[in-house]
Amino acid sequence: MEVEYSLYLVTGRELLPEGKALQGGVTVVQVREKKSDTLEFLQIAQQSKTLCEEFGVPLIINDRIDIALAVDADGVHLGQTDMPVHVARKLLPPGKIIGVSCNNIDHIKKAVEDGVDYVGIGAVWATNTKQLTSPVLGDFVIRTLGGIKSDNILRTLHGSVSTTGHRLDGVAVVSDIVASPEPLRSAQILKNAYMTWLTATDNQAVALSAYTAESIRAGVADLMRAIKETSPLVHQITNVVVTNQSANATLALGASPIMATAPEEMYDLSRVLGALLINFGTVKDKEGMLLAGQFVNEAKKPVIFDPVGVGATQFRRKTAAELLNTWQASVIKGNAGELAALADSKEASRGVDSLGSGFADPARFVRNLARREPWNGHSLLGDITGSGCLVGTCIATFCAGAWARAKNEDSTGKIVQGDIILALTIAGERAAVRSDVLGSGTFLPALIDELYNLTPETVLEWAQVHVVPVAGQ
Repeated sequence: MEVEYSLYLVTGRELLPEGKALQGGVTVVQVREKKSDTLEFLQIAQQSKTLCEEFGVPLIINDRIDIALAVDADGVHLGQTDMPVHVARKLLPPGKIIGVSCNNIDHIKKAVEDGVDYVGIGAVWATNTKQLTSPVLGDFVIRTLGGIKSDNILRTLHGSVSTTGHRLDGVAVVSDIVASPEPLRSAQILKNAYMTWLTATDNQAVALSAYTAESIRAGVADLMRAIKETSPLVHQITNVVVTNQSANATLALGASPIMATAPEEMYDLSRVLGALLINFGTVKDKEGMLLAGQFVNEAKKPVIFDPVGVGATQFRRKTAAELLNTWQASVIKGNAGELAALADSKEASRGVDSLGSGFADPARFVRNLARREPWNGHSLLGDITGSGCLVGTCIATFCAGAWARAKNEDSTGKIVQGDIILALTIAGERAAVRSDVLGSGTFLPALIDELYNLTPETVLEWAQVHVVPVAGQ
């Protein structure tokens, strides 16, 4: 039978008696009753079967093939210690669904050999609904089950796309629906996020093929106008070295900075800001960073992560992993060594500032990690402290402008094709040739001046943009 797995609800008696979640877009229901005796499980399964038939949703029974046969369920879901697939297939009538929980590659290979209809992969996030016997999978692996909620579904979906373009067929959810006071609305939010993401990834190749130097220049100019028109609030939790110059750069571009770090302020700020920048050049305020990212995710606004020097110490790597496993970053900005450390790559990793020879194939590397990076500029940018952090500030400011433009659209789950941030590099070039710039000491204030005076027309005139195709992409 043809089954849509986009929103797979794992539940039990919580589904009864109204089944509101089924009206919200649930496409498969698995009844899991670990603590019920056989008679009670049978009664729950029978009532669930009636509800699922009413809404045309397939019913899967967890573990218990006898219960599945008794209620004529559409299939069973088996764990690694349950009945072998080939035995279950003999007991079930032809055409019934068999799914298997997998925690590693060997499990998946075996499931494929056994001819199962689907696999459930996880747990992705820590969860209170199931006692975990295998480690949480974490980031950069395909996943579907375990702790998935409305505030992390986009991270799950975006992070699940493989380097060959394969993606999830759906997400399995428990508490975000069954424990919700509004299960209908919760199911609708999750289903809408998945379907919009699915459409966006379908259209991504087409969008990238139309990504030209001219469209990049025009996009930057348009976002500059949006920033000037809306003056968005840009919240920056950044390192102590660059706080002042980052705030001034934000003002120069036409936005408003706030540099708050207290955890108690994060919720209120998330409701009024246009973008959040988290930079841990001096690693502190972790509690504020964790809460800020969570609340901004909930508000569906951009989060920019600048993992300064992440490869320098084990503490930085652990902190970055904790942050990225707590909230979804919209943009990860970094140099070659930082991105390599995040991806656990040995290709480029010589400390905070030294990049060595870089990546053998940087365009492919960046697209595989998060999909993109820039040109223009002047050597004096490398002679001042925090020029890389200023790039993060510019990215956050432009993201705030993009969000201000898009906030009235239905943009849940969409992948936004970001235009390369040229403002800082062009301003750096223009500042460097000024007669009053004698070295790094006079370059920084001149740079802020040039950011302040930068116009969309100047960007269109000065921007040097090259679109480099990547073979096989």
